[in-house]
Amino acid sequence: MSVLLHLSDTHFGTERAQVVEALLALAARERPALAVLSGDITQRARPAQFRAAKAFVDRLGAPVLAVPGNHDIALFDLWARATRPYARYASAFGTELEPVHASRDLLVVGVNTTRAWRHKNGEVSPLQIDRVAAVLRKARPPQLRVVVVHQPAAVCRPEDRRHLLRGHHAALRAWSAAGADLVLGGHIHLPYTLAPAGLARRLWVVQAGTAVSARTRPGGPNSVNIVRWGGGSGGRHAGSPGEDAGRGDCIIERWDYAPDAQAFVLTTFTRLTPERA
Repeated sequence: MSVLLHLSDTHFGTERAQVVEALLALAARERPALAVLSGDITQRARPAQFRAAKAFVDRLGAPVLAVPGNHDIALFDLWARATRPYARYASAFGTELEPVHASRDLLVVGVNTTRAWRHKNGEVSPLQIDRVAAVLRKARPPQLRVVVVHQPAAVCRPEDRRHLLRGHHAALRAWSAAGADLVLGGHIHLPYTLAPAGLARRLWVVQAGTAVSARTRPGGPNSVNIVRWGGGSGGRHAGSPGEDAGRGDCIIERWDYAPDAQAFVLTTFTRLTPERA
């Protein structure tokens, strides 16, 4: 079984130290095969914030696949935004803005949905859609096929429609047909899992809350996702899906920070069965 830890919107510069330590403890216990950061890693793309973020991911004890969010491009330094928008991001996370991770059980494809000329809204271009679809079509049968974006590709509340990724309809149609199972994102600090309608093949949009930042939504705690693929979770957690999950099941677990326990606790899980030919 492979374990993927999905973090988003860490917003270093606004992080809560006790939540950071609790998340590191969760990662040490779960030992993920891969940690995914779906953007807004920093609050204002300042060098010190990127250094803090890099120090954090270095302590996770797992390979990291990261994509930038709109907050990872300098907002007030207009010269840097216009001429070298990703220079500070690259200093911490490398120059590859659309990384790909491939292992026996996982195929994870990053997409840079930020644009230097946009403040918040994200966009996916036809070229990006085609590139991701081409990678997905080469997936091997045992691999869970995952796409990572920053802005949401689907929303569950009408008031969040304005945050939708521009080009999301075309992207979901193409990626679904090419074999994607999950599209991971963040941006709106609201965790949920949903299956968009009207696609030729079912896929699920999985959103994460803000992992460690004080910038939580009203009523929403710090939150991360754990994705389990290739069997059940072994019943190690209260309320877990248990050992009866089949080898073709994917378990999406939402873990929220509980202040009383000073730890992340499992709050909900969703069992999915990706379609395979």
